[in-house]
Amino acid sequence: MSSRTTPVVGSTRTALVAAAVVLVAVLLVTAGGDPRDVPVTEWPFHALLVVLLLLAVVAATTARRRPARATSALAAVLVLLLNLAAAVNTYVDYDRTLGAVLGVEPADEESLARLLRQTSVPAAGEIAAVTVPTRRSGFAARQALVYVPPAWFHRPRPKLPVIVLLHGTPGTPSDWFGPGRAAASADAFAAAHGGTAPVLVAPDINGTEDADTECVDSPLGRVETALTEDLPAFVTSTFRTQPTGRGWAVAGLSEGGACATMLALRHPALFETFGDYSGLAGPRVGDTNADTASTVSGLFGGSSSAFAAHEPSALLADRRFPRLGGWFEVGDSDAEPYAAQEALVPLARRSGITVCSVVVPGGGHTFDVFSQAFSDSLPWLAQRVGLPTTGVSCPRQ
Repeated sequence: MSSRTTPVVGSTRTALVAAAVVLVAVLLVTAGGDPRDVPVTEWPFHALLVVLLLLAVVAATTARRRPARATSALAAVLVLLLNLAAAVNTYVDYDRTLGAVLGVEPADEESLARLLRQTSVPAAGEIAAVTVPTRRSGFAARQALVYVPPAWFHRPRPKLPVIVLLHGTPGTPSDWFGPGRAAASADAFAAAHGGTAPVLVAPDINGTEDADTECVDSPLGRVETALTEDLPAFVTSTFRTQPTGRGWAVAGLSEGGACATMLALRHPALFETFGDYSGLAGPRVGDTNADTASTVSGLFGGSSSAFAAHEPSALLADRRFPRLGGWFEVGDSDAEPYAAQEALVPLARRSGITVCSVVVPGGGHTFDVFSQAFSDSLPWLAQRVGLPTTGVSCPRQ
């Protein structure tokens, strides 16, 4: 390397290092100083990855010794792959913080014991990881997450209503409090209503990251029993909430959306309100509404009648549900869930259900749509479960 090019390379390297330091500082400030809350879908994080890639490329092309060049080239490849992974993550809007990517507890997550002991009223809601006993179902569930609003800490403790939030597949209960932004939506609602909001309960519906139970009792586990018997018993006794019925709603995203509709139709005495965000037409172990054969064989032991007993269109055709209310929301670029919503909404209305229906222009099967759907529907859900609310509307697109 000539002496004239060396200062240029050194200046470039110095500028890149300085840029990386500035970007790290911006990310930490944005996260309030907690690395777990560093946003990984915003431009500073992507800019940092690009800067790190350029640094690795500069190091690989200017290193004089072969081992150093090889190490720097390998680092460049790894950072390039990290850039691609980050781009995909941002596109599907899944993990929004560094803590979510690494599977680290969110900064605001408490233990249940500490939550129950707390006597001061916080400014915002708090989240606890809980183990739900599954004595009746025997389902091997992962820990659930429970959000309680500031009003829950008052003494005497108020009996608040409950919204059960179901995740999708692949997925975990924490999806609702990471990319789903449920706590932020509930905190905003509580701030506008004197600290009062529903208790949010996000149980595990699959047992593992990529299982797909469709919330039914099957060879994969007695999940329907877990959600309709074990979960209500635990939540009402532990958090002193409203009893099931008018005071309980169930909502979900993707697989969880189809589950929410199915559970409300099969158990209207437990859940008088439901929210279906981008769900398919009913239980499906595949990705299309038409793929029912694999569901019948995989989840219902080949029984078409058992499948029909869980299929929303069949349930809506056979019964009336005048006490139920349902919120459907989907992106118009999400073909199969959009088709499901187009089919189910008129059937639900004809069966006597109070139906709200929203179509998000350009929306896909992403957490942008899922989180927006929960935020859109929360005031209506809260009113349905018995909280005095303001700004409630029921779209009928």
